[in-house]
Amino acid sequence: MNEQYTPVIMDFPLRGEWFSPNTPGARIPSHGTNRFGTRYAYDFLQVDWKRRGHPSYQTHWLNYLLFGVPLQKCYCWGENIYAPCDGTVVDAKDNHRERSRAHLISDMFVAVRSSHFYNPRKDDIQSIAGNHIIIKCNEHVYAAFAHLQCGSIKVIAGQKVKRGDVLGKIGHSGNSFFPHMHFQLMDDKDMNSAQRVPCAFKQYEVFRNGRWETVKKGIPTDMDRIRFPHSAAAQR
Repeated sequence: MNEQYTPVIMDFPLRGEWFSPNTPGARIPSHGTNRFGTRYAYDFLQVDWKRRGHPSYQTHWLNYLLFGVPLQKCYCWGENIYAPCDGTVVDAKDNHRERSRAHLISDMFVAVRSSHFYNPRKDDIQSIAGNHIIIKCNEHVYAAFAHLQCGSIKVIAGQKVKRGDVLGKIGHSGNSFFPHMHFQLMDDKDMNSAQRVPCAFKQYEVFRNGRWETVKKGIPTDMDRIRFPHSAAAQR
């Protein structure tokens, strides 16, 4: 990562162990585009670090390729998402139906169709973001969470939240290749026009050389096995 910037520091929005396949710690733009304020966005999912290829699902990879995997067998589907800051909810959209299975071909088709044919003048951003929440952290920073589980959102627009509050659950809605949480900071609540804002996390741990090491004000890479323990959240 060669680009120089000063990131906004946020609390880590998840608990437990995570992997970030798309992160500004590996490349910028992290998602290959600057659209929708995603230049410095993160994707987080859980994987089995003991299995070859570190799959994010419980079944054999052939089942995933041929038949797909029920969402209940994807490790992070249904995991809680936590507010990374104090703020006000400015948008909370739910009830966007999830596909019942994670499947490479069908999910790729949805992603290509939605990203290439999306028209901001007539299409709903929910076709891209799925069930999503946007929090106003301050006058210049908004935090967005996308692809949430249908029916899981626990907040409404106008509601005040405190850091650590449960916002909803990880899902597979919208333009999603597999159950995961998409997280980004931006300078406006409208993802169609918002500019990207870089983000680092106040504290988390990385597994290195057989032990967990604390990282402060860090940006995970796509090689890191990271975690944020429930015990660390309780001590803040």
